[in-house]
Amino acid sequence: GTYYETAGALRDMVQNHMFQLLALGAMEPPISFRAENVRDEKVKVLHAVQPFTPDDVHRQVVRAQYNGYREEKDVAPDSVTETFVAMRLQIDNWRWADVPFYLRTGKKMPRRITEIAVQFKKPPFVLFRDTSIAELNPNVLTIRIQPDEGIALAFDAKVPGPFDRLGTVKMDFSYADYFGSEPSTGYETLLYDAMIGDQTLFHRMDLVEAGWCVVNPILQAWKRNDGRDLASYEQGTSGPPEADLLSEREGRAWRC
Repeated sequence: GTYYETAGALRDMVQNHMFQLLALGAMEPPISFRAENVRDEKVKVLHAVQPFTPDDVHRQVVRAQYNGYREEKDVAPDSVTETFVAMRLQIDNWRWADVPFYLRTGKKMPRRITEIAVQFKKPPFVLFRDTSIAELNPNVLTIRIQPDEGIALAFDAKVPGPFDRLGTVKMDFSYADYFGSEPSTGYETLLYDAMIGDQTLFHRMDLVEAGWCVVNPILQAWKRNDGRDLASYEQGTSGPPEADLLSEREGRAWRC
């Protein structure tokens, strides 16, 4: 409580950890795997994030607090600290123009999981015209970072038989299953990289500054709002319903 009351989910997770994943997922291929070449490409991504206006913060960022947080040790009884953040980002470059990025992080979720999901666009011409739209699922590439590290690809296939029906199938790779051992934890990797002088996975100062340029307008808008837009959610759920609207109003759905 002493730490979290001064940080909240936005400072604690979004500005550093989640922006690292955003940059790694959206960056252009570096000219080599040398640390500086990789970090050069990562910082370009954050520089290209569309700045938030106060109106953007209201429409594209959701903050919430789980019920019972104010009863936790060292937490103020009238706290407006967010334990959950969901946001929609836009990256203004040629590759990602008009492609939305949705980020979520929260405490007291149903399960502990970190993943990146890439949802592919639906084809403009639907071959299965007699299949209802609700049954046409987009292809999804899922990169699992924690706890079961691996990669999965989900896509629709025709169900065997005379009728035009589709079913979602999944190709799933797990590091533990394939290589017979659990991968090292993130902290083990970082400690080893620090000892050998590999700075690839560490923030460079310009990357830190670029990240704060994105979140500072959000923090300022929240400060002016004084907690009036703070939603709530029950412990053990996936967050408030307001977070689902970020994707639903664009005809998409968040993966649970």
